[in-house]
Amino acid sequence: MTLAFAPFGKEITIRQINADDKTKRHLENLGMSIGSNIVSMFDNDGNVVLKIKDGRVALNKALAMKIIVS
Repeated sequence: MTLAFAPFGKEITIRQINADDKTKRHLENLGMSIGSNIVSMFDNDGNVVLKIKDGRVALNKALAMKIIVS
């Protein structure tokens, strides 16, 4: 499933990122890489807020649809 449809409050693992190399590097700098565990906190019309380690990151719906999680 994509990150945009992930359940809230549960730890999920990133399996694939279908984005260009620049975006992948940016996400890796934020702590989001393949195999990373994250928690989807809530969404606002498809835009999601994630908990990554001790911080929070907001992603728009278009980018959340490119990240495959399980």
